[in-house]
Amino acid sequence: MQLSSILHVEDDESIRAIVEMALVDLHGFTLFSFSNGQEASEAVFELQPDLILLDAMMPGMDGLQTLLAIRKNVSCQSIPVVFMTARVQKSEKQQYFDAGAIEVIEKPFNASNLGNDLASIFEKHTKTISAQ
Repeated sequence: MQLSSILHVEDDESIRAIVEMALVDLHGFTLFSFSNGQEASEAVFELQPDLILLDAMMPGMDGLQTLLAIRKNVSCQSIPVVFMTARVQKSEKQQYFDAGAIEVIEKPFNASNLGNDLASIFEKHTKTISAQ
């Protein structure tokens, strides 16, 4: 299975625009973009993206709360999640992995490599799941 659709949740409009340019314009992915966790958690069931790219620090529902809300829906429990965060302390990153993230991307990130990075993360995850 190849990565084609990504649900992105980010409260910072400028970062959403950079991610859109990186994923849609440079790599041709289908991108569903949301500015908050509440909207994203309500839409994910219908959209069923291949991957969720989730900002860790957002007002209202933060990334962890958003992930927990998404995982309440049985049909969304296996969608892989990648967190993006400026917080890079080992204990905080471990929280994201403990909650079910498959990877954590640190901000600032390289926009020109983001599509390839996510495709590689997704492919590695898919191979791991297939091997189980």
